[in-house]
Amino acid sequence: MKLTKSLPLLASGLLSAPLSLCANAETLWSDNSLTALHGKDYKVNYSLSSDDSTRNVLTFEHVSGHSWGDFFMFADYLSSEDGSKELYTELSPRLSLGKLGSRELGFGLIKDILLAGQLELGNMDDPNGLTATGPHFTNKLAGVGFDLAAPGFSYLQANVYHRNNEARADNEQLTLAWGLPFTLGSEAFLYDGFLDWASASRDVHASMNFTSQLKWDIGARVGKPKKLYAGLEYVHWNDKFGIKDGSFGVDSNERNINLLLKYHF
Repeated sequence: MKLTKSLPLLASGLLSAPLSLCANAETLWSDNSLTALHGKDYKVNYSLSSDDSTRNVLTFEHVSGHSWGDFFMFADYLSSEDGSKELYTELSPRLSLGKLGSRELGFGLIKDILLAGQLELGNMDDPNGLTATGPHFTNKLAGVGFDLAAPGFSYLQANVYHRNNEARADNEQLTLAWGLPFTLGSEAFLYDGFLDWASASRDVHASMNFTSQLKWDIGARVGKPKKLYAGLEYVHWNDKFGIKDGSFGVDSNERNINLLLKYHF
């Protein structure tokens, strides 16, 4: 069996493995959050019907660490000024080879090696504004992840995936994710985000999405640190959705700043 044909099976296995491990797994820590975002200068909605300039986004996030590895998921509900609505979700389990093998795998800058999976679920609204019955897609990703050691960072990760895309040719993706807390005077801040680079294939252009958030810990001012943040999100996306800038008369190079409010619970 060719590697590219076996990777979808690996992705399915990675996505289902945490469920089978739950019976005997220990949850070491977890966090949930809700984020409200408002921004302009968005480019390209999924239908390519407009530039989709102004959006409100409500995001739910969950992240947790387990005896088998870690799990991250988010769901974005996007409402645009052109009337379109989208629900986009990612589920990202990673199986720690160090934890599962009960041994240390770290060396140099690498703290752990993991099998990484990701499921992307996209739902767009139909003419009646119902995301449940509108167009949708499912992409499966599988690969290897690395937890990296970096001074000052609460986490630094690198994941390399093969993408099994439902509606497009398969390609590869590199994902970096980080969290960097810091203080200025008596005030606490957090700078976190991700970078996705996806390779070109026969029907998509290579693309890069750099999204980061600079957040002020306003909860710390009332004795509840890391509970409530306010700040800015900056999105720098080249050839969004793999659409070469200028194709179809569409500007696909996105640069926007969002106001954000984030609550952890």
